[in-house]
Amino acid sequence: MASPNEQFSQASPHWDLETLYADLASAKGKRLTPTEKQHLRGLLCGHSPTEIAEKLNKNPKGIAVDFCNTLYQYVKNLVGKADEKVENWRNICEWLEDAGYKSQSSSEAQSGDYLSAKFIIKKANIVLDQNQIIVDINLRIVASSPSEISIIENSDINGNSAN
Repeated sequence: MASPNEQFSQASPHWDLETLYADLASAKGKRLTPTEKQHLRGLLCGHSPTEIAEKLNKNPKGIAVDFCNTLYQYVKNLVGKADEKVENWRNICEWLEDAGYKSQSSSEAQSGDYLSAKFIIKKANIVLDQNQIIVDINLRIVASSPSEISIIENSDINGNSAN
């Protein structure tokens, strides 16, 4: 059986797990347990609490109660929805995505005709502190050098070089 750190690892490429773990730990007041991280990744992979329980050979009712008493509360506190009811487990994923923890799809931008760059922006956190708004943004710019750069020569219409 896979260790708690390996289970539901498919969430990793799509979510900023390290930032999310750290921010949820702040909301909780202490670090998340390996089991809490595992359960969170299960939700982020799109599995219902019942499906997570089945995959982990646990009691579905026990998992549902555990989620209500732990993860749901941490997420609600983190995203500022402490007074809202979790109508459906999908609310958790939607709230976390709205808060910027889901990796955004890459957008390609062209720099001149020669260099292609991918910008991946993940909004990590927005905090209102006294009279300041603090925005933490993770930005990754991936630029690969082109294999061959075209050199435009001064040439006439017949392809002969101009002098």
